[in-house]
Amino acid sequence: MKLIQRRTAVAALGIAAAGLFAGQAAAQQTVTLRLHQFLPPQATIPARAIIPWAQKIEADSGGRIKVQMFHAMQMGGSPPQLFDQARDGVADITWTVLGYTPGRFNKAEVFELPFMSGSAEASSKAFHEYVEQFAADEFRSVKLLAAHTHGPGLFHTKNPVTGLESLRGMKIRGGSRIINNMLTKLGATPVGMPVPAVTEALSKGVIDGTTIPWEVTPALKVTELVKNHTTFAGTTGLYTQTFALSMNRNAYDRLPADLKKVIDDNSGVQLAAMFGRAMDEGDKVGLGIAQKAKNNIVALDVAETQRWRRTAGAVETDWVNEMKGKNIDGAKLAAEARALIAKHTK
Repeated sequence: MKLIQRRTAVAALGIAAAGLFAGQAAAQQTVTLRLHQFLPPQATIPARAIIPWAQKIEADSGGRIKVQMFHAMQMGGSPPQLFDQARDGVADITWTVLGYTPGRFNKAEVFELPFMSGSAEASSKAFHEYVEQFAADEFRSVKLLAAHTHGPGLFHTKNPVTGLESLRGMKIRGGSRIINNMLTKLGATPVGMPVPAVTEALSKGVIDGTTIPWEVTPALKVTELVKNHTTFAGTTGLYTQTFALSMNRNAYDRLPADLKKVIDDNSGVQLAAMFGRAMDEGDKVGLGIAQKAKNNIVALDVAETQRWRRTAGAVETDWVNEMKGKNIDGAKLAAEARALIAKHTK
């Protein structure tokens, strides 16, 4: 009997030790996460936000998380497919423009409405908080790390845009269906395409100009291809676009608890703010390059900007009516978005 008891005790100790070693092994687990995005590494967000974020993740994990970077669509596919690549596990983390998949992020679209926001940092904090409160269901297929916006959108054109009349008939690149509708209302001919296609489209004359923020102009060589840029009076830009840094849910769920905490501690509103600050800093760089090149920067005055506001206002009416057909209270969401932007702009 004593022999049996002794063997049972030894077996129990063995099981406990195995469990301890397994726990230690899990605690020492090293994970490689593949991050895929659509811009070259020297562009603003990769250089000033994504790469620094990845380096911090690696440092905070004691080197147990490795982030393998795939820039400029190196893993294949097209920018509109990036969100699904994170959802499906083709990549572990992706960064993309939400407007590249029209009709999918209905509630999130409100931030793209004309003259909605200005500073990218304030707008990004507002947008991430907005998504958490009012649009979380649109991101339930992934682990959302940060939702953010860029800074004030403006025109970069071959011929100067000095008022509404001079825009009419121009073929202008738009980055989403909301922006394309705005361009139509303003009298331009919208040409939809992801931002990496802008350089070739301008050089080949497919488009006469593009709507993008200052920050991405250096990476796309826009200030070399066009010599005119049109800005607007006031603190808000013509439009903004929305972005998401998303993680595959299974890739997140497989992490041990301490590595999940590393991801969680480096996600959320503060990460959105970091992306927004990078956009704001990039805007200053892009503007400086255009000024140094002595390009023509047209600053529309308050009266002319107000004309654009009135004309573009129909875009919000269209969106609210469309949302009503989907049982979404667009007017309420627009009010909530503006309230959050005001909160974070203080």
